[in-house]
Amino acid sequence: MPALTVPPGVEGIVSLHELPDPAWQSRWDRMFMPEGLKDRLLNLTLFCLRSRGRIDAVRLPIHGLTLLAGPPGTGKTTLAAGLADRAARDLDDGPLLFVEIDPHAFPSQMLGESQRSVARLFARTLPDLARRGRPTFVLLDEVEALAVSRTGASLETNPVDVHRATDAVLAGLDHVAGSCPNVTFVATTNHIAGVDAAFLSRADLIEQVPLPGLEAVTQILRDSLAELIPVEGLDGELGGLAADCVAAQLDGRQVRKLIVRAVTSRRDLALAPHTLRLEDVRAALRA
Repeated sequence: MPALTVPPGVEGIVSLHELPDPAWQSRWDRMFMPEGLKDRLLNLTLFCLRSRGRIDAVRLPIHGLTLLAGPPGTGKTTLAAGLADRAARDLDDGPLLFVEIDPHAFPSQMLGESQRSVARLFARTLPDLARRGRPTFVLLDEVEALAVSRTGASLETNPVDVHRATDAVLAGLDHVAGSCPNVTFVATTNHIAGVDAAFLSRADLIEQVPLPGLEAVTQILRDSLAELIPVEGLDGELGGLAADCVAAQLDGRQVRKLIVRAVTSRRDLALAPHTLRLEDVRAALRA
C-alpha cells in the first residue's frame, strides 16, 4: 500500500502508512533477535489493541507503550515497523494505521514552544487519527530527544523548556492511554540513560536489543548472502565468519553492510555479484 499523505500543518508526523503491506513483511521476518523477544513484543501489542479498552486503568495501568533500547544498528526501528505490520496481519481488523513521529521536529529556541507543539500532538493530532476507529501504531523513534531526562538535562539546553516539553509528553501519554484504547506506542532509544525516568515508568515493556550473538550473526550472513549467491552447504564456513564478526563487535546493520563492502571491493564483483565468495567477505572484514 502507498504511504498516506500527512495533512498540512501537522507537526511532528513524518509518515502515515496503512498496514499490512507485503513490502513490510521482511521487516519482521528478517529480523533475527534473541529468543522470545519478538513474541513478547507481539503479544503485548495484540493484548493492548484487543483488550486495553476493557481494563480498569487503576487496577491494571496499561499505557500501551513499549520501549526498545540498545546500540545503534541493532534493528530497533526496523523491528518496530515490522511489529506493526505483523500485528496488522494477526488482528485482521482491516487496515492498521502506522504513524511515525519525528522527535526532532519539536525542539525550539522559543520558550514554551516545544511544550505547545508536543501537547498539540498528543491532545489533538493523535486523538484525531484514533477517532478513525482503526488500530493505530505510533512509532516514537529516538525518544530520548522527546522525553528528555529532567534530572540529567544539560545546562547548555534551556532547562525550563526541557522540563515543560517532557511534562507535555508524559501528560500526553496519559491522555492518549485513557481516551484512545486503539492506540499503541513503540519508542526506541540508543541512550536509555537520557530518557526521563517517569517515561520509563509508564512503559509496559522495556526490551534491550543487544548486538547480535553468534547465532543471530550466522542467520544475518546467510540471509544477506542469499540475495546474491546460493548458500546451501556453507553453514560450517558461515559459522567461522560469524564468529569473526562477533569478535569485531559488528552490529546487525554492519554485518549486512559487510556483504556490500565485499561486493564493491573489486570491479569484477561489482559487475558480477553472483561470483562473490566467502573469502571476499572475510577480506572485507579484515580491511
